[in-house]
Amino acid sequence: MTNPATLYDWLEYIERQHPQSIAMGLERVSIVRDELRLQPSFPVITVGGTNGKGSACRFLESMLTHAGYRTGVYTSPHLLRYNERVRIGGRDADDADLVRAFAAVEAARAAADVQLTYFEFGTLAAVWLFIERKVDVAVLEVGLGGRLDAVNVFDPDVALLMSIGLDHMEYLGNTREAIGAEKAPIFRAGRPAVCADPEPPASVTTFAENIGAKLLLIGRDFGYEAQQQQWRYRGPGGNRYGLPPPALRGTFQLANASACITVLDAIRQRLPVSAGDIRAGLVSVENPGRFQVLPGRPAVILDVAHNPHAAAALTLNLVQMTGYRRTLAVFSMLKDKDVAGVVRQLRGHVDHWLVAPLEGPRGMTNPELEKILRDAGVSAEVTVCINIEEACDRAYRTARDDDRILAFGSFLTVAAAMTAFRNRRP
Repeated sequence: MTNPATLYDWLEYIERQHPQSIAMGLERVSIVRDELRLQPSFPVITVGGTNGKGSACRFLESMLTHAGYRTGVYTSPHLLRYNERVRIGGRDADDADLVRAFAAVEAARAAADVQLTYFEFGTLAAVWLFIERKVDVAVLEVGLGGRLDAVNVFDPDVALLMSIGLDHMEYLGNTREAIGAEKAPIFRAGRPAVCADPEPPASVTTFAENIGAKLLLIGRDFGYEAQQQQWRYRGPGGNRYGLPPPALRGTFQLANASACITVLDAIRQRLPVSAGDIRAGLVSVENPGRFQVLPGRPAVILDVAHNPHAAAALTLNLVQMTGYRRTLAVFSMLKDKDVAGVVRQLRGHVDHWLVAPLEGPRGMTNPELEKILRDAGVSAEVTVCINIEEACDRAYRTARDDDRILAFGSFLTVAAAMTAFRNRRP
């Protein structure tokens, strides 16, 4: 068979390679990893958890890049282009690099005669490219869970576990204890394991203790103190005073940033990062789609919050962002999420809901969305639209300059809204 020629063709090809979009397990990806002889010589930082993974990856990338390191960062999902998932030196990978990486993985996969899922294929391609491009450090974001996630075939020098919440319960279990037991196995014996959840399930701490990981807990081993116009960090590498507020919005980002500083402290002998580099990384970090406020009026806020824990953080950010007359929400979610739980977090903070279906079998219909809104106690006006683009158009035409528009509920919702609103702005 002739290999696909373009990145678009490759993405279509790898999507067809496994009958299931999600098939958890490490055997397939381990076989192809060994066939490719993927043995990173650079430090690896693995980032897992329910919420906050994307922000943590961007904090780490920003600080390490300012310190002069060539960083490789692998995240998922993407918003607009697959290239966003693989970043090298602070830039999205280009099509040609990804095509070469996919070709290398395909050759090894065919030689081993195994099938790979879309995520497994992409994970191997990212690490292959990081090795080929000789990065100094790689930051790998777990896709789902941890124990059986493709990223977990690569041993981290330090593992970072963010929040543990109720999401992907059909795969990970329906309690925080069960989900914690699936996420904690990114930890490794004798190596630093940083946990940013203020109340981690016992399954997390027990796993770390049983394998002999060097567990560092927020509130016990590291933490932060918010101050006027600045904040203070304390951790295993010492205290840091007068830190600037992170460019990412939300007071909870101080906890995320603290965890990332602790990660860097844990590997400072291999990758020293100065206080100045940390400060520069904090003020320049960007993470599209995570309480991202677009310039202009009315204010447009984009947030991929798609579970109750993330929705609670979004609500807190909205409360702290004062001075607006009304909030109009462009909203849609996937049916396998806790839609009612998300709506209950936001129902008292939205004056007008504009709902629209998302494409694909997991997308909800307008009658389903409207019923969940009403059943969850929403009494505000609800407008049904054909698609997200129409919802954004209606919101834009309805809103006054002193209103704000919030687009949230899914990566798919935010991606469509991002395109729609940017096409309207000068």
